[in-house]
Amino acid sequence: MAERDIDDLPRNTANYTALTPLWFLERAATVYPYRKSLIHGSVEYTWQQTYNRCRQLACALNKRSVTFGSTVAVIAPNVPALYEGHFGIPMAGAVLNAVNVRLNAQTIAFLLGHCSAAVVMVDQEYFPLAEEALKVWEHNSKGKFKAPLLIVIADKNCDPIQVQYALEKGAIEYEKFLETGDPEFSWKSPEDEWQTIALGYTSGTTASPKGVVLHHRGAYLMAMSNAVIWSMQEGAVYLWTLPLFHCNGWCFVWTLAAICGTNICLRQVTAKAVYSAIAHLGVTHFSAAPVVLNTIVNAPKEETILPLPRVVHVSTAGASPPPSVLAAMSKRGFRVLHTYGLSETYGPSTVCTWKPEWDLLPPDVQAHLHARQGVRYVGLEHLDVVSMKDMTPVPADGKTVGEIVFRGNLVMKGYLKNPKANEEAFAGGWYHSGDLAVKHPDGYIEIKDRSKDIIISGGENISSVEVENILYLHPAILEVSVVARPDEQWGESPCAFVTLKPDVKKTDQQKLAEDIINFSRSKMPKYWVPKSVVFGPLPKTATGKIQKHSLRTKAKEMGPVKKSRL
Repeated sequence: MAERDIDDLPRNTANYTALTPLWFLERAATVYPYRKSLIHGSVEYTWQQTYNRCRQLACALNKRSVTFGSTVAVIAPNVPALYEGHFGIPMAGAVLNAVNVRLNAQTIAFLLGHCSAAVVMVDQEYFPLAEEALKVWEHNSKGKFKAPLLIVIADKNCDPIQVQYALEKGAIEYEKFLETGDPEFSWKSPEDEWQTIALGYTSGTTASPKGVVLHHRGAYLMAMSNAVIWSMQEGAVYLWTLPLFHCNGWCFVWTLAAICGTNICLRQVTAKAVYSAIAHLGVTHFSAAPVVLNTIVNAPKEETILPLPRVVHVSTAGASPPPSVLAAMSKRGFRVLHTYGLSETYGPSTVCTWKPEWDLLPPDVQAHLHARQGVRYVGLEHLDVVSMKDMTPVPADGKTVGEIVFRGNLVMKGYLKNPKANEEAFAGGWYHSGDLAVKHPDGYIEIKDRSKDIIISGGENISSVEVENILYLHPAILEVSVVARPDEQWGESPCAFVTLKPDVKKTDQQKLAEDIINFSRSKMPKYWVPKSVVFGPLPKTATGKIQKHSLRTKAKEMGPVKKSRL
């Protein structure tokens, strides 16, 4: 028998509108038309100007028949045009595909072809990359290639010769393209909140990128959740250290319009640029992967401006942050919010909510509590850790390992044109993260590893994350990643890839390796101790995630560890 409400009142245009974050921009322009919306070097815009420019973009796209069912790819770092694209493109009814600028031409060609991009907007610095990708796409299309509209985004901070080259190749300059649009354009809000607002491809820590499809409803709810979870006040000044192309800037791109804040664009992220923006531009908030936090706390004295002029709020996600890095950030006056999520959950969708009683605990205990992934976001309905055998919830004992699963409005629509991946991802009515975790008695979850990153040595499971957290306590280590290496005796054993701090003498690496192994023996179970240590820079994605699949390949190529007493 169907459930019945107490009434038969229908939806109508007066009481129901599809949820979308696009209206946040219109409101910001109405409430604070002259407040600065975007600052990029010498370029500044107000919220009224940003709204007008986004309407111009939407109108210009519609004039080119780019509307519902079309995808617009943007290949750019954190510049105003990419921010505007997050509003102007969906205002035209089209879908935004913000492309990772660190991908190679072959991968970008695949993405552009896979989503059938009707328009490619590209920052001038990356025009040669886009040009090469288009050639590969055309070659792979076997006569069915339809060239997209090509728009080059000029930047006053860069060499104008790059723009001239792009124009000679037939591209339209972004500002000229905007001039073809009407700043008073009457854009259409989506009729259905399930309509796609953005498409993003998985970051490249896995071998084959998948197209993650996000809807207007989820973008709206995540944008609002960000403000609630972080207690962001109206008028916050947000520094874009996080790439806008990563999960649409964790949806903060829309949050900033909702709270009428100010966006500070950062084309290239360095510790010096972060400290300078905090000191001179009034930055109150920024988001970054733990690798960026590591850079900030280990910056040379001449690149820092300390003490901070105010408490600066930092949201971190993208990898499990070492407790030592969280403690070092707090010591410098940063207030860190530890979150966790995936591209498939609109970015961070769990938060390690700080409890007042933790203030009385010793700093090292605080850091370990803070390093957990925490509880679900306010906009997420269901989060659990379940057995990988039968999907029953694991006990909240802090020991039993299971897989993190999600269910609710902050879960993607699915992967574009990939039914097999969707079937696997949504098996049993939950989204499967592939991350292994435990659930503590207080309900907080804590990641132990990615399922593929667990090291199985002599039948024992070793969490690479836990080994890394201990190694980060070594005074010489700047960055570390631990993966499995073949082992003649144990099948697999931990191999540590290490980047040393700049002030550490690197002459006797054999001695350093022995010191790290001895340090490990004093801090962790014997079977956890890395049997090999490799020094050098670590391969990373554009969002700062260490590419463990590359390191696993390298460890395999090193051959098996010979039998020894280590």
